[in-house]
Formats: sequence, C-alpha cells, structure tokens
Amino acid sequence: MDPVVIPILVAAIVVVFLVAATVRIVPQARRYNIERFGRYRRTLQPGLNFVLPVADRVNTKLDVREQVYSSDPKPVITEDNLVVNIDTVLYYQITDPRAAAYEVADYLHAIDQLTVTTLRNVIGSMDLEGTLTSREEINARLRAVLDDATGKWGIRVNRVEIKAIDPPNTIKEAMEKQMRAERDKRAAILHAEGERQAKILTAEGTKQKDILEAQGTQQAMILRADGESKAVELVFQAVHRNNADAKVLAYKYLETLPHLAQSDNNTFWVIPGELTEAIRTVTGAFGDRSAGTGLPPAAQREDATDADASDKDHVGAPEVEANSTLALDAVAAADEAAKQAAVAVSDAKAEAEAAGEARLPGRPPTSDT
Repeated sequence: MDPVVIPILVAAIVVVFLVAATVRIVPQARRYNIERFGRYRRTLQPGLNFVLPVADRVNTKLDVREQVYSSDPKPVITEDNLVVNIDTVLYYQITDPRAAAYEVADYLHAIDQLTVTTLRNVIGSMDLEGTLTSREEINARLRAVLDDATGKWGIRVNRVEIKAIDPPNTIKEAMEKQMRAERDKRAAILHAEGERQAKILTAEGTKQKDILEAQGTQQAMILRADGESKAVELVFQAVHRNNADAKVLAYKYLETLPHLAQSDNNTFWVIPGELTEAIRTVTGAFGDRSAGTGLPPAAQREDATDADASDKDHVGAPEVEANSTLALDAVAAADEAAKQAAVAVSDAKAEAEAAGEARLPGRPPTSDT
C-alpha cells in the first residue's frame, strides 16, 4: 500500500469522528443538558445542535412531556386511629431541565416521599368517613404542597389523584353491614309510604263511594216521596171531586182487610178494632133496619145481636132493607170476617199461653175459665 494513502485515511476517519462528535440532533419534547469539562454549559433544544467534540458531552436527557407516576399503597393512620392504605397518582411536567438534573438527585423518589408525608399530615386530621368523602379536598391540599416544594426542582405538579383508599377488612365488613342496614331502612320507609298512600287512596275512594250512594239514596227517596205525595194528592182530589161519603170509604176499608194475610211470612194478623163499625157502616148503606123483614132467622138474630152490642157505643146507625140482595151479601161477608177474626184471636191466645208455659217449666199449668 502506498505510504501516502494511509495518512489520508487516518485523517478522513478523524474528520468523520469530529463531525459526528460535533453534531447533536435532539428529538421533539426532549432536552439535553450539556457539560463542558464537567461543568454545566447549556441545554440543547429540539433540532440540530453543534457542540465541541471531546470538550462537551451530554449529561442528562430529559422528557419535558407530562408524566404519570403511580406510587405503591402507603399505610396512613386516620384521626380515629384506623390504618388505611392509600394509592396516589401524580401528573407532573419538567419545566426546567437544568434544575431537574442538578437541584435534586432523584426527583421521582423525592416526589414520592413528599406525597407520603403530606398524605399523613392531611389524613391524620380526618376520620375515616371524612377521608372517604373528602377526596377533592385531599387532592387540592396535596397539589398545593407538592407544587410549592417541586417548583425549585424545575417540576410542575399538574394534578394529584387518590386512586384507592383501602380500610381494614373488619372496617369493610362493618361498612357493608351499615350500608345494608341503611338500604333496608330506606326499603322499609318506601314500603310504609306506599302502604300509607294506598290506604289514603282507598279511604278516599270509599268516602266518595259512600257519598255518591248516599246522594243516590237521597235522590231516590225524594223522588219516591214526591211520587207518593202526588199519588195521595190525586187520590184526595178524586175523592173530593166525586164527593165520596163514609159508606164508600168503609167498603174500601173492608176490601183491604184480606190483603193483610196474603204474605207467606205472616204467622198472625191483627183485626183492627173499628172492624165492626166499618161493617155496620156498609150494611147501613143499603137501607133501613126494620122488624118483620124477610131475612133468614140466623141473619135476623146476628143482626139483632150486633145492633144491641153497637147501640151501647153508637147511636143512629142506618138499617138494612129486608129485600136487598147487596145487604145480605154484606152481612154474610161481615159474618165470615168476624168468625175468622175470632178464630185467629183464639189461636193466637193459645199459642201465647203455650209459649209462656214453655218458658216457665217449673210453673204449673193454668186452667181456662
């Protein structure tokens, strides 16, 4: 090989090495700290940069994007002396690469320890229930403390979140029982409220039903009374318009008597006391009562007996004509009604006495006189 070529090759290799050592290409969102002879010189920005070969070297390469750091569960004691394990998540960003590299040896470890101490101070002033329900307050206090401490390290804490709070197992069981009791209580309250509303609605419906039924009954009674009133008025007007006397009224009275015993449920019926007077009025409506008439002897005896009995209380009763067929029919009807009344009275009296003797078994029977 030519002796001249060897120095040229060596010189070319040295030039390439020097060029490679001089040029530094920094990616986006990265920062390189440059030291010259062991002293901080400057921080390279993204892009093409030139340094002195051999004299300058890259000390640290930092990522200035927002970073996420999740710490391990840390035991913390609450105000009511309960140990809980708390996991935190930290969102931070490097704002000053020189300070992050030279102001603190390990900024992640420093942030983690600072988070633990701050948590113990914050949680130590709260009970368990306050710890579980005050996450926003704890996050805000943590962020304020960490941001103030890490500012001189060239790090900005953007957000601190509590990922989990794990109380002891016994406390978890007690909390589950409490939650179950609260749910049972709410269910019982809702059930009772539903029953109350149902009873109120049922009572209101019953009330409305009773009111409507009472109003309907009232209207029916008013209409029925109005109809009866008009019927009585029409009958009264018809009676007065036709000038009906006591004879016609007495005859209608006798026609109504048989209807008293038509019902199957009637065990006895009462003969009014003015029956004899009504019969005498009907019989007197058909003529004079004179001696020596052509009535049958039985009819004459019955008529004479009724006349003697009624003359003690009544005076001036009309007489029945001897040859009147209507008078004979009236007398026969009155005779039959009187007999049936007497038989009914006797039967009723016997039944009453038998019932009295049955109710008093120790009493001796009485003899009829």
